[in-house]
Order: sequence, then C-alpha cells, then structure tokens
Amino acid sequence: MADLSLEQQLALTKQQLTQAQRLAALGELVSTTTHEFNNVLMTIINYAQMGIRHKDQATRDKAFEKILAAGQRAAKITNSVLGVARNRSSSLEPTNLVKLVTESLVLLEREMSKYRIHVETQFADVPNFMAIGNQIQQVLLNLLINARQAMSSGGQLLIKVDHDAQAQTVDLTIRDSGCGIPAEKLPRIFEPFYSTKTGPDESGRGGTGLGLSACRNIIEAHQGRMRVESTPGKGTQFIIKFPIQRVPAPATTSPPALPVVGGASSETLGPIPIRGSGH
Repeated sequence: MADLSLEQQLALTKQQLTQAQRLAALGELVSTTTHEFNNVLMTIINYAQMGIRHKDQATRDKAFEKILAAGQRAAKITNSVLGVARNRSSSLEPTNLVKLVTESLVLLEREMSKYRIHVETQFADVPNFMAIGNQIQQVLLNLLINARQAMSSGGQLLIKVDHDAQAQTVDLTIRDSGCGIPAEKLPRIFEPFYSTKTGPDESGRGGTGLGLSACRNIIEAHQGRMRVESTPGKGTQFIIKFPIQRVPAPATTSPPALPVVGGASSETLGPIPIRGSGH
C-alpha cells in the first residue's frame, strides 16, 4: 500500500471494511440458521425414537404430531432463508419492511424464547420503499440480536413498523427493556471495531464491533436516518426512517449523508407498553 495515494489507501480500507462487515453478517445468519435447524432436528429425532419405543397408538400419534410440527417449522425457516437468498440483488427494488421483519423473527423465534424474551409486534399497513432487501435484513438481524443480548435475564422487545405520511417515510422502531448503554459510550457505538460487549456470548455472537457500523453505512446508503435513545438499566430504542421515494444524487457531487444521531435521550425510557400484537 506504500505506492498508493492516501485517497486510494482510504478507498481500499473502506472496501476491506465493507467486505468484513458482509462476512460478519453472513456469519450471523449461518450461526442463527444452524442453531434453529439443530433444535428442529433434535425434536424430530427425539419424537421419532419415542414413537419407535412405544407401541400404543396414543403415544405414536403424539410423536407424529410433534414431528409434523417440527417439519412445518423447518419449512418456515427454509422459506425465510430463501427469502434472504432472493434478496441478494445489489440493486434497489420495491421492498416490504413488514415481510422482512417477519422473516427475520422466524429465524430468531426459538432463541428469543430460550432467553425469555417477550416479542411484541405492531405492524401498520405501510407502502413499499426502494431498498436492497438483504442489506435491510442485515440491519434487522443485527439490531434484534443486539437487543436479545442486552436482556440476558429476559425482557420485552417491541418491534414497530409504521408509515409517516407527512414525511413520506417507512419507520422502524426496535425497543428493548435491557441493560441500556452508558451515556459516555453512546456516541461511539457506530465506530468501526468499537463494541460495548466484552466478547461473544454463550451463543457465539457479538463483540466484533462491526455490526452497528455496518448498519449505519447501510442506512445512510438508503438515504435513511437513525436515532438511538438509551437509559442504563431501562433499555435502548433504535428508530430508523427510510424514505419511500429516494432523491437522485447530483451528477457532480456525492449525496450528503443524513445524520445518524447518537446520544442519551432526554426522555427516560419507561416500561414497554403492551398493546395488541400483529404477527
């Protein structure tokens, strides 16, 4: 790199960082899918063995019902993974945010249950927006896994998708009741390789410092805005606004990045309101 100009070195470093972020996201998806399929396979194996050991009809019927349910769950996971694969396009396409959230939750359903996370969804009837689907799903998976890790003793997770007709945006809110982020660390959470975590947890996730940095880059590339609010001991809330209609960039200059706000909220986060869920 000694023969390269400073500008070329910076461009190369950014390219390498982007590749590292993509690999980290792929690793998260593979890890999540592997855990989920392993749970399904263990259920199928255990109930198949029970059906073989017991000859009475009632026990065998129960075993078949459990095997069928596990097989149906495996199909849901497969469809969600295929949804991710279908979203591998590198071009902007009309994208349904509710569908992406639903597919992401399927992949994390068992994990949320394992860690005693109560998930509430509030989905409005929102229009499509122009996006690269797999990149938005990368943001979703990262924020959802971060929220789960912040609630090591269980908690509540609110996921809200809404439409701001006046601002012409599709809005995503992800709010947890976890440990929160100290005010002195909050401004740095989007820096590459900076992490508030000590390392991967027992599930093998977290601690690289690449996740939120990648999320910020993706949201800025979609001309979106992100705000984070956090109160230690009460929880953290991410609010993301995606424009429905993208504004073309000027031909001669790069589009200005819309601000990503990082700072402690002036409003204390209270308990997550429990309202009717939409799944």
